Amino acid sequence: MITRFAPSPTGPLHLGHAYSAMLAHDMARERGGRFLLRIEDIDRSRSRPEWEALIFEDLRWLGLDWETPVMRQSERLSAYRAALEDLWRRGLLFACTCNRRDVLEAVAAPHEGTPVFGPDGVVYPGTCRVRKAATVEAPVPDGVALRLDMAMAVSEAGDCSFVETGRIAGGGEERVGVRAWEAVEQIGDVVLARKDMGTSYHLSVVLDDSAQGVTDVIRGEDLFEATKIHVILQRLLDLPTPRYHHHQLIRDEAGKRLAKRDDARSVRSFREAGHSAQDVRRMVGL
Repeated sequence: MITRFAPSPTGPLHLGHAYSAMLAHDMARERGGRFLLRIEDIDRSRSRPEWEALIFEDLRWLGLDWETPVMRQSERLSAYRAALEDLWRRGLLFACTCNRRDVLEAVAAPHEGTPVFGPDGVVYPGTCRVRKAATVEAPVPDGVALRLDMAMAVSEAGDCSFVETGRIAGGGEERVGVRAWEAVEQIGDVVLARKDMGTSYHLSVVLDDSAQGVTDVIRGEDLFEATKIHVILQRLLDLPTPRYHHHQLIRDEAGKRLAKRDDARSVRSFREAGHSAQDVRRMVGL
């Protein structure tokens, strides 16, 4: 078993991050496996070296250890570009110049009906897809977003499914299928490269998990629907599909999911208040 924890250095780790990291670490160690750390720093405008340093401090304080060197997404841009070029040549991508306001206005048009929301928010209405270039000989364009033509993608990907180990009481497994109509209508043409990054979370996480040989992805249940995107990409890029374990989220007293801006529940705040790592384990149910 090879698991990983992949935080973004854009703020302090909170109790939810601690739970996910400790769970992935414990599952690997209990099975004589490996626990890896990956820094997801593709958002260069928000990533900070001081936040990365704090991640290392917090995880060590929690009693976790990991293999080195640590993978950083900012050092893998060429791998992401190669995958985009492959998908572009196969006619599976199209350039998109829509901004968020354009998308919201398009789906709000009276003839569009009720907007559909998927893993990335409102499902893209296909505005730029209709202008998709007929030739794939042209180079991948820069300065625009690149979206996956989901209808073509699911047609080429074929049967898509994954093993889920976190949603059945007692630790059982279930096989989750990704239906083509669901991907097209409820997920839509997701962004695989943002114009200011040259990649996206969906593309990077799939390529990184494969590059690190991750066998079991341990992460929050809020990413369950996004896993369907990842499995489709794995099929298209001929990559292995790990097992997935989507765990419960750690919430505040009002039932709201914790966020990085909630500094009162950051791991650092508990350290500075004199709590122990064992205290944190009890707080999150481990």
